[in-house]
Amino acid sequence: MHSAAAERTDTIAPAFADAVIDLVLRGMWRGTQESVHRPLVDAGLAMVKGPMVLPTESAKQAAAQMLRIPAGSGQEAQITAVYEAFLPVNRKIREVCTAWQCRPDGSVNDHGDSVYDAEVRELLEDVHEAIQPVLRRLERLLADSGRYLTGLEEALDRFDDGDRQWLASPLCDSYHTVWMRLHQELLLVLGISRAEDEAREEQLVRGSHG
Repeated sequence: MHSAAAERTDTIAPAFADAVIDLVLRGMWRGTQESVHRPLVDAGLAMVKGPMVLPTESAKQAAAQMLRIPAGSGQEAQITAVYEAFLPVNRKIREVCTAWQCRPDGSVNDHGDSVYDAEVRELLEDVHEAIQPVLRRLERLLADSGRYLTGLEEALDRFDDGDRQWLASPLCDSYHTVWMRLHQELLLVLGISRAEDEAREEQLVRGSHG
């Protein structure tokens, strides 16, 4: 017997599919025109909260169902291998963003120390070099995933042009924002929960240091 949420997932209008997936992968929309988000709100797939549009549970279930690749398939095994190569680098990007926002003593980084900021930029370069081969493998396995490397490179260019928000701000398609969408898509494609994801990352990071 299907729940109401499951029925909503099974009967989602094809016209809404791309928008629902985009909203769920982003986690929220800011500044979208009402003509864009109103149909999703009316369909119970989005809700407005102040300046933000958020996905409902029905939208999350729909996106998970649409993105999930067949369990036990060869494609799943190949993407799982890519995902496991992604996770140790994922730990590193979190460390870079933390270092950019906070100094080692825990104080806020006011970006007055150009030497320190340059060191963080070098760490970001290491991350960018490490993720490129991972994403090129993914491009061969998952439709439209090439947009992630393009998005990361565009954000990096803007960051290097002097706009600091393009590393970690949630208010633009910053490096970290694009990275989070990539991570979310991998989880939905493989049907992995956040708890499972955290445990697997910790296991892989420990293994790489062992």
